[in-house]
Amino acid sequence: MTQQMSAKEFIARRIALELKDGDAVNLGIGLPTLVPNYLPADVKLTLHSENGFLGIGPVPENIPPVGKPRVVNAGGNPTSILPHGSTFDISMSFALMRGGHLDAAVLGGMQVSEEGDLANWMVPGKNVPGMGGAMDLAVGAKQLIVAMEHTANGEKKLLKKCTLPLTVKGRVATVVTEKALFHFHDGKMVLEEYAPGVTVEEIRAETEAAFTVSENLKEMVISQVGL
Repeated sequence: MTQQMSAKEFIARRIALELKDGDAVNLGIGLPTLVPNYLPADVKLTLHSENGFLGIGPVPENIPPVGKPRVVNAGGNPTSILPHGSTFDISMSFALMRGGHLDAAVLGGMQVSEEGDLANWMVPGKNVPGMGGAMDLAVGAKQLIVAMEHTANGEKKLLKKCTLPLTVKGRVATVVTEKALFHFHDGKMVLEEYAPGVTVEEIRAETEAAFTVSENLKEMVISQVGL
């Protein structure tokens, strides 16, 4: 990771290279929403919003100065719908999610276990509006990619067992942090890539989860869009 680049940008740039042209993808709130900024020119995605549409576009230039914007994404932020997009009710949206029609979901994570479990929807004792569609996406998407920083305030986030309430068990396919990329194979966590300047020893020191090192371990390459 370069000195001028934030951890979140680095993560989003790497995930942008995981997605394929033509994929239908749901992006979770926060860090995952940065991913489209770094997609290669030959990769076009159909973005899904769980509140009821396919074909999310860029943030509109003319947001009403008073009152609420007319179109918002699942996070309540202003967005637009591309010409090929469509809208539908929430039951149809969740049918898409639960029916395996999304090629990928990119979600943020609070914790991921060495067995591919994800905790990302609540911290006990804190007020939350609900789990939203996180559980449905985590189970229904063909590929679950977790985007998160490697540690939080010095606390490890890649653990032997998640200590926070689970979102899903054993469904994580890929975790991307600012230090490493892991894939899960048959319930085992495998280090596939390391960030420039980061050693395997450093990754082990900041990771509680047990993992093996791929025979094809390589340095991470990120999207160069806009650099």
